[in-house]
Parts: sequence; structure tokens; C-alpha cells
Amino acid sequence: MTSDVKRIRILWTDDEIDLLKPHLLFLQEKGYSIDTATNGHDAVDLIRNNPYDLILLDENMPGLSGIETLNKIRIINPVIPVVMITKSEEENIMETAIGSKISDYLIKPVNPNQILLSIKKNLDTKKLITRETTSAYQAEFRVLGSQINSASQYAQWEEIYKKLVYWELELERSNDPGMYEVFRMQKSEAGLGFSRFIRNNYLSWFSDKAADKPLLSPGIFKEKVFPLLDQNQKVFVILIDNLRLDQWRVLYPIISEYYTPVDESLFCSILPTATQYARNAMFAGLMPREIAAMNPQLWLNDDEEGAKNLNEEELLQKQLARQGKKYRLCYEKIIHTRAGKKLVDNFSNLLNYDLVVIVYNFIDLLSHANTELEMIRELAGSDTAYRSLVLSWFQHSQLLDIVRLLSEKGITIVFTTDHGSIRVSNPVKVIGDKKTSANLRYKMGKNLNYDPKEVFEIRDPYAAHLPKADVSSVYIFALNSDFLVYPNNYNHYVGYYRNTFQHGGISMEEMIVPLVTMRPR
Repeated sequence: MTSDVKRIRILWTDDEIDLLKPHLLFLQEKGYSIDTATNGHDAVDLIRNNPYDLILLDENMPGLSGIETLNKIRIINPVIPVVMITKSEEENIMETAIGSKISDYLIKPVNPNQILLSIKKNLDTKKLITRETTSAYQAEFRVLGSQINSASQYAQWEEIYKKLVYWELELERSNDPGMYEVFRMQKSEAGLGFSRFIRNNYLSWFSDKAADKPLLSPGIFKEKVFPLLDQNQKVFVILIDNLRLDQWRVLYPIISEYYTPVDESLFCSILPTATQYARNAMFAGLMPREIAAMNPQLWLNDDEEGAKNLNEEELLQKQLARQGKKYRLCYEKIIHTRAGKKLVDNFSNLLNYDLVVIVYNFIDLLSHANTELEMIRELAGSDTAYRSLVLSWFQHSQLLDIVRLLSEKGITIVFTTDHGSIRVSNPVKVIGDKKTSANLRYKMGKNLNYDPKEVFEIRDPYAAHLPKADVSSVYIFALNSDFLVYPNNYNHYVGYYRNTFQHGGISMEEMIVPLVTMRPR
């Protein structure tokens, strides 16, 4: 019998409470403190004046019924666990009770062990989850460590990253700070290993003989979207800019109310993992060098003025034409609530097209705001908080309205993104001229000074199918959680950018991103 159990105080309300004395004695012997009431009015008075941990409530009582008592309890204390005990299995009674947010219900006659199990389930769940999760991760720790140390193929890194995301979300819920810190160290180790893997293998993926080449940004429509259209399916591609796998995992339970996955996979965003490169490559079906060569009017280099993603619809139309596809295409980019509302209002018009592409920019805007606005930095100061903001946005967004409407119409959805982001922490010094690109996770320029051991350098951009702004242009990429900073006013900029979410470089979070085909339930 522990001191934790002794402090637990329960109110059991039943008009036949005298018949339940064996149950009361059983729970008292287990260390619980039990108060009783024989009617709803007395129960409400007791709850108003006493701090109970859990309520056992009979549904069928004379005078104030169990449901009526429950409604009054919820006004006094909306979160206290209430276990409803009933003689009836009538569906309408259960629906009413569940709708009033009961924590559990039991059908009479109940035995003491049933009551004890329900109490433990409602009061000890978090403690039990913490213990079980911690134990499970401890068992997995060595296995995962071995996989990180031995991974030599991209597919292995995908599996490692999926496991890391799973354990991050599980340990986050378990509320075990010590074990979560152990996990963060293992995740950091994995990040360093993945960075080494990309440095050693990325350029080889552009060889015709590449054996371990993952699905890259330019192949998304050809490999995953066009085959669905060829089967005479209407397809909506919903691209949420800057969506990470862990963020997708927290959105999935909401989406799964309406859709079920038929192909839940990942793909590898090209370098730089920035919208200008990764998303243009996706829509064009080409690497950036080929876009610039074939459609110079549709490409702007980093050092050129102007928005870099204004031609996505035209690039996709050109890809359709190259592939000999004649689908009716609708492209929409949503960058504010008004545009989202307009999209919902005009939903019926979208059904006239074979392929509808909707780009949602909220998470990318949130990432930039995390850097520029102190309030957002406070709200999204950790990966956990960042996920929470993304979830809150989605729950109240017009995008969820679109998902509901599409489900009703039986439309296939492909959920994806262009790249992810990572919270940066470690500054790396770089010197460049005025024409050097400003991104913190990669630099492109002709007069860069840096330590090649600290970055992934591509001295011949054409080897990575990247355009050159100048004949001597070089690309360098930050690794894992590093960010690139100029020596001028170094301490100021380090303090300003540290712990912000950035993209453009090499990390699992930025490069290994979701690609999920779903059909309505």
C-alpha cells in the first residue's frame, strides 16, 4: 500500500449504497478513501465542498438521475473522472452519458475487481504509461543504436527516422524527463550519422548506376500522382509547405476520421531543402539545373531579385505536357485565411477538374515567424510546442473543412510537402560576399570561406543538378542542427537565430518527409 494510493479520495453515489458495503471495504483495504452519497443532490453538495479524485455514479437513482447529477458535476468540475454504473445497456443512455464526458461505464452487477480496474485505468493511466513506455524504449535503445551505427543505405535511414519519430512522441506523452533526455542524445547521434551518410552518398544518386537511389522531389507526380489519374480517379494533392514527419503524425488521427491510407510512404527532398529548389523540382518533374536550362524565364537564382515560386502551376503544366497527360488541372496556393475560405466556398467548382493541387503555406509562415517574432518564438520554443501549434492550426483551418468535403465526395487525396525543418543550435562560421545567398542552412556563392569539415560542399553544382549563378559558384550545406553565420556581429546573430526552425540543409527532419495517398473511409 503506497502513500500515493492513500491520498486518492473517491465519492461513490448510489441509492442502494448499503448493499455495496463489501465493495467499499475492498477498496478501503486497497488504501482508497471512500465517501458515499445515496442521491444526486447530496453528491453535488459533497463535490462542491470536497476535493475528490474520482466519482462512481449510479445512473438509475430516484429524484435526480445519474445523467442529471453528472451534468451538475460537470459545471462544478469539468475534468474530474466520472465512472457511470448502470443496470441498463440501452444505447440512448450510453450515448447521453458518453456525450457528457464520462471517463468509463460499468454494467451492474459489478464485482470489486471491475471497480478497481476502472479506478486504476482512470487514475493511474499516466503513471502506467510512463513506466511501460520507459521500459519499452530502454529495450529498444540498444537495437536502435546498433541500427544507427550500421546504417549504410537510404532505406535503413528511413526506418530509423520513423522509429525515432515514434519514440519521440511516445516519450513526450510519458512525461519522463530523464528518459527523454537520453532519447534526445540518441536522436542527435542519428542526426550526425545521417549527415555523414548524405555527404558520402548524395551525389552518387544522380548516376545512372545508382542502386540505392530514393524517390526524390522531381519524381513525386510521375511516380505517385499520375498513376492514380491514369486509373480515372480524381486526385487532390494537398501540399503543406514545410511539414515534418512528426507533425504529420499528430495531424493523422484527425484526418483518419475521414480518410484511410493506401500508401503511406516517405520521399527524400533534394538539396537545398528550400522551397525555391525542392517545390519547383516537384512541380516541374525536373532538377533545378534542368528547370533553369529548359525554362530560364521560370527560374530565378538566389542572387536575383523577385519571388522564387511564382511559376509552379506553369511548371506542372509543362510536366503534364512532357508526360503526354491531358488532365484538367487546378492549382491553388493558400497563404491566408481569406484564400482558404474562398476555396471552401468554391468547393463545388474544384470537382470539375481531374487534378487539383492545393499548396498550404501556414507551417512555412510559422517557421519564419518563429525567427522574426518574439511572441511566436516563445510559443514554439521546442519541437513539442511547434507540433502543438501545427495541430491547433489544422484543427481550426479551412483545410480540415476541405478534407471533410472531399471525403463526402469520395475523392482520393495525396498529402505531402516539399521539405521539413530543424531547430538549429550550433553556429558554424562562413565568410561570403554580398551576392552570397542569405539562407542559414545553405550558402551559394563564388567567394565562400569555410571549414570544409563542418559542411557538405558541392564545388561542382552541376554534379548535383543545381544551377550556377556564376561559373565559380559553390554550394555548401549545414549539417544536422548547425546554422551558418557570418563573423560580423557574430554573437548577436548567434543569439538571434539559435533555437529557431530553419530549412535548406541536411537533416532527417528536412529531407525525409511524408508522402501519403489516402482514400475516404
